[in-house]
Amino acid sequence: MNTPMPRLPVSQRDLPRDAQSILELAARSMFDLFANASEGMLLVDREARVVWINDQYRRFLPALGFTREEDFVGHPVSAVVQNTQMHKVLETGKPILIDLLSNRAGTFVVSRIPLRDADGAVIGALGIVLFDQPETNLQPLIAKFSLAQRDLDEARRELATQRLKHSAGKRQSKYTFTSFVGTSAAAVEVKRQARRAAQSSSPVLLLGETGTGKELLAHAIHASSARAQGPFISVNIAAVPDTLLEAEFFGVAPGAYTGAERKGRDGKFRLADGGTLFLDEIGDMPLALQAKLLRALQEGEIEPLGSNKLIPFDARVIAATSRDLVKLVREGNFREDLYYRLNVLPIRVPPLRERSEDLAALVEALGEDMALRSGEQPPELSSEALALLARQPWRGNIRELRNVLEQAAMRADSHFLGREQIEAVLRETAGARIGPADDAFRLALKPAGASGAPVSPNLLRPLDEQVAELERAAIAAAMDRCGGNKVAVARLLGISRAKLYERLRPADEAGA
Repeated sequence: MNTPMPRLPVSQRDLPRDAQSILELAARSMFDLFANASEGMLLVDREARVVWINDQYRRFLPALGFTREEDFVGHPVSAVVQNTQMHKVLETGKPILIDLLSNRAGTFVVSRIPLRDADGAVIGALGIVLFDQPETNLQPLIAKFSLAQRDLDEARRELATQRLKHSAGKRQSKYTFTSFVGTSAAAVEVKRQARRAAQSSSPVLLLGETGTGKELLAHAIHASSARAQGPFISVNIAAVPDTLLEAEFFGVAPGAYTGAERKGRDGKFRLADGGTLFLDEIGDMPLALQAKLLRALQEGEIEPLGSNKLIPFDARVIAATSRDLVKLVREGNFREDLYYRLNVLPIRVPPLRERSEDLAALVEALGEDMALRSGEQPPELSSEALALLARQPWRGNIRELRNVLEQAAMRADSHFLGREQIEAVLRETAGARIGPADDAFRLALKPAGASGAPVSPNLLRPLDEQVAELERAAIAAAMDRCGGNKVAVARLLGISRAKLYERLRPADEAGA
C-alpha cells in the first residue's frame, strides 16, 4: 500500500539538489523503517480524522471495540482511540516524541509527529506505536507513570468529595453539556438544541423516556444560561404525595395549619428565585394543581398555603416528562393551556437504542464514574461484550445500562468483563427487564451472525402486539417479585407510579 510522505519544510527546499534528494531519501527510509519495525502506525488528516493504518495497527482494532476497519478509518481519532493526544499535535504543530498511552487495548509507548506541506502548514499527524509491552523494557518509567496515575485518581476522588460537600449547602447545577456523552448525530442535535435553549429565558420542555438524561440536560442548560450563578431547584412530582405538592411548590405560611412550622416554609418557587426551577415528571401533576401552576407562571407570583399575600418570584422553568402530554391533553388529564405555556422550547431526548453508536463512549464514561466512586479500576469490556450490549433494547436506557455494568463488575473477579459476564446479568434480569420468555431477548443474546434455528413465528407479528406482550410480561414478573407492592414495582421497572397505574388499568377493567 502506498503511504503518503511528508513534504520538506521551506528552509530545506533551498538546499542543493543532491542534499535535498538525500533528505527526501532519509525521510522515506525512516518512514519505511518505522512502518515495518514499529508495533503500529496511523495517520490523521488536518481535521483529526483517521485516514490510514498499517497492517500492524489492525491487530489492535478488536481490543478497541471494532470488528471492521471501515468503522475505524474515516472517523475522528478521539472517537475511536481513547485518551489520544493527536489533536494536540495538530493544534500546536509540536511533536510528542515519547509518551505513554493507556486505553482498552493496553498500555503503549507512542510517538506523535506533525506532518507539514510545502509551505510549512500542518496537514496531518503520524502516530507510531513503539512498544506494546512497555513494562518489559521501561519498568522505571512505568512505575512512575502508575504512581502518578494513582495520585491523579486520588485527587479526582478528593475533588469529587469536596464538590459533593460544597453542593450540599448550595443548590447549584452539577452537570454541563460535556456530561452528556455522545458524538452520534442524535446526541449532537439534542445538545445543539439545548445550548440554544440556554440562551433564552423561555420555558423548556424535555421529552423522552426514563433514563435518557433529561435531568442532566436540565442541569446543563442552567449551567450555560445567564442564571448559572443562581440556584438550581429540582422537584420530582411523581415522588411527592399529591396532598403535599401544593406546599412543596408554593410554601406554607406560619401557622397555616396544625403541625405547620412556626416560621413557615419556603416553597420551591421561592427557593428558585433568580435561578432555575426544574419540574421533573410534569405529566404526573394532579389537575387541581395544574391551574395554580399555570397562574404562577403567567403572573410571576405565588401565594403560600394559608396566606393571602402574593409573593413575586423570578425563576426560569424547565419541565420534563416521559409521558405523552399530547395524549394526556386529549384525554383531559393535562390542561391544554398549561401544555402550551410549557411547550415553548420542546427538546426530545433520544432513547439509547436510537444512538447505539454512543454505547462504547457511554460504557467508558459510566465505568470511569463507577471507578471514581469505588476506588477500583474501571471495567474494561471485550468487543464481544460491547456487541452484545449494542443488541439490547435498553428500555431503561442509560440508567439500565449502568445497572447492568455495576452488576457485572461486582460479580467479576477482575476489571475485565467478557461476553459471559454480561450475558449472565442480562439473563438473570430478563424477567424484570422485558419478560422471561421473550423470543426477541433470546435472539439478542445470540452471537452476531449466528445461524441455527429459524426465527420464531412470534416475532413475525405486528410490533404493537409484541410490545404490549412484553410490557404485560415485565409488569407481571415485577409484581410477582415485589409481592404486589406497586411502588416497588414502579421503582424496579424505572417508571412513574402514574405510568404503572395506566398500564395496569386495562387489565383491571378487563377483570371487572
